Amino acid sequence: MPRAPSSSPAAPTKKENLAVLTISSKNYGAWALRGWLMAKMAQLPFREETISPDDPRMKAEILLLASSMQVPKLVHQGITVWDTMAIGEYLNDTFPKAGLLPAGTAAKAHCRAVCGEMHSGFASMRGALPMNIKAHCPGFKVWSRAQSDIDRIIEIWDDCLAQYGGPYLFGSKPTLADAMFAPVVTRFLTYDIALNAACATYCNTIMAMPAMQEWVAAARLEPEAIDELEAEF
Repeated sequence: MPRAPSSSPAAPTKKENLAVLTISSKNYGAWALRGWLMAKMAQLPFREETISPDDPRMKAEILLLASSMQVPKLVHQGITVWDTMAIGEYLNDTFPKAGLLPAGTAAKAHCRAVCGEMHSGFASMRGALPMNIKAHCPGFKVWSRAQSDIDRIIEIWDDCLAQYGGPYLFGSKPTLADAMFAPVVTRFLTYDIALNAACATYCNTIMAMPAMQEWVAAARLEPEAIDELEAEF
């Protein structure tokens, strides 16, 4: 008597085996860009899952409407991790050869410190200069509290570039710090922020990264607009 066909499930496809990174808009999503860049730096194969512009999580991330956000979110080998800094630390632990943190105890501590400052600070700059890659606002007037944040960011960049020799914040390779500050680079370009020569060169370095070029090209193709971020400044 012939055997009945096996009812065991089919082997998972290559696509199903990929890590999944949930992101929001590429034009507006600063935190999404940070997590995405970290995954690219770690050379982690992943597929993107983009939440709808109507999803409350989208505006929570982009408009900073929630104190705790789960976008971006990474699912990898049965592990789910959210919050950009947690994603960065997880990727550093999982792919130590990627160099997401610089070598040496002092440099690692310094990198974590500036990442943490970006993660929790600069609220005035975030609110006054929302990320909008497709926009360009020459002559944009920056109010004083936002300017104080900008001045501190420039101070961080100048210190790191001088101490570690560039072209990235911690030397010759991009680290978590560069991923954390990449959305700020796009903001400074969008709003035509005046920078010294070293910081302007750093911005050019970040924008020339293949991963950044890929992200920006996709951002420019996005059809949707978020009214709150398209005001006449």
